[in-house]
Amino acid sequence: MRELVCIVCPKGCTMHIEQENDGYKVSGNTCKRGAQFAISEMTEPKRTICTTVRTVFPQTPVLPVRVSAEIPKDKIFDVMHEINSVVLEKPVSRGDVILKNVLNLGADIIATSDLLRQIET
Repeated sequence: MRELVCIVCPKGCTMHIEQENDGYKVSGNTCKRGAQFAISEMTEPKRTICTTVRTVFPQTPVLPVRVSAEIPKDKIFDVMHEINSVVLEKPVSRGDVILKNVLNLGADIIATSDLLRQIET
C-alpha cells in the first residue's frame, strides 16, 4: 500500500493506493479526479515545469516560461537541461513557443510573460 496526498484540487485528500490483480484500488479520495491522479502516480507520474530562460536584454535578464503539457516526471531534469541552454535574443510574447516539442515529449516550452515586448530593439 502506498499513501499520497492528492494535488488535483486544494482539498489535499490523503489517499491510499493498493495494487490488485487487475489494477489499483484507491481510497480516501473525494472525487474521481483524485482516483485518476493516484493511478497515474503509480503507473506513469507526470508533472509540469514553470521556470525561466535567460535573455540578452539587461532590463529583463530572464523570462518566465512553462511546459504546454505535463511531461513524464523522470524527464524533468532532461527538459531543464534543454531549457537552460536557451538564451532569447529577440522579444517574444506570452504564448510564443520557445522550444517546440522539447525532447519529443509532445510538449512545447512557451513564454508566460510579455515583458520582452516592452523592450525597444
